[in-house]
This record gives sequence, C-alpha cells and structure tokens, in this order.
Amino acid sequence: MQPPSLDGHDRRILKVLQQQGRITNQELAERIGLSPAACWRRVKALEEEGVIKRFAALVDPARVGQPLCALVMVTLVRHHIDNTAEFENRILQYPEVLQCYATTGNADFVLRVVSEDMAAYDRFLNEKLFTLPGISQVSSNFALREIKNETAIPIPQGHRV
Repeated sequence: MQPPSLDGHDRRILKVLQQQGRITNQELAERIGLSPAACWRRVKALEEEGVIKRFAALVDPARVGQPLCALVMVTLVRHHIDNTAEFENRILQYPEVLQCYATTGNADFVLRVVSEDMAAYDRFLNEKLFTLPGISQVSSNFALREIKNETAIPIPQGHRV
C-alpha cells in the first residue's frame, strides 16, 4: 500500500494533533494557517486515509492501579499459520496486553503487559498466556522505571511520508 502524499499543512496538522489531541478545529486552523473549513476537511481526509488512526487519552498506568510493566518475549513451538493466527486472535482479547509485535530474532512475539502487581501478572501468565496452544517459551523482563515513552511519530519534512 502506497502511503498518502502529505504536504506541509498535513504535516503541521499531524504534529500539533499528536501533542494536543483536544485542540479545537479553530485553534488548529489558526496554528497551521488555514481556514477552519479547510483544516477540518484535511483532518477528516487524514482520518479516512488511515493516517490518523484514532484519538485517545494517554492514561498513567500507575494512577489507575496498573504500575507493573512487563516486556514479554514469546516463542512458538513451530511456525504454523494456525498456531500464529490463534495466538494473535487470543492476544487481542487480553486487555492487559497493551502492545503485541510479531518480531524477528530470538522471540516470535514481544508483548507489553501491564498489571497491578506480580500476583496479577502471575495469574495472567497461568490463566491466559500459558493456556495458548503452540507456545514453546515465555521470557519476561520487568520495567524498573520509565525513561522515555513517546507517542508522537516523527513527521519528516518535504518528502513523501
């Protein structure tokens, strides 16, 4: 799939919205130098093209009782389409899994999992992850502290994005 061509206005819209998702259309239009109507049309087009996936609030996990963060490497027994598909479908159902990536290297998947404490994480492993068919190995690394957690994607200037 060919990415859409973004001009300077589109890039500025994306930069502002990634930092201030609740900005009004009027304020956004003023900041990037467009009329409110033109700005609204561009934002809607970026949404329809899938450039803007969704708008969301960023919640502090610790402040909602989910301070434990684990990075979990999962290796499957064999790379069979049925095992992989079932694993992916089941992972999508687990709210404590915030991110899941199919990867190269030593693990087939890397998950970012949050939980309230080590006991809750242990329950997640035993009641959910370890019940999935085709899992060969699971390795967990726990975050001691967060150094950087950015959500804004760098938007290159002046060329096709």
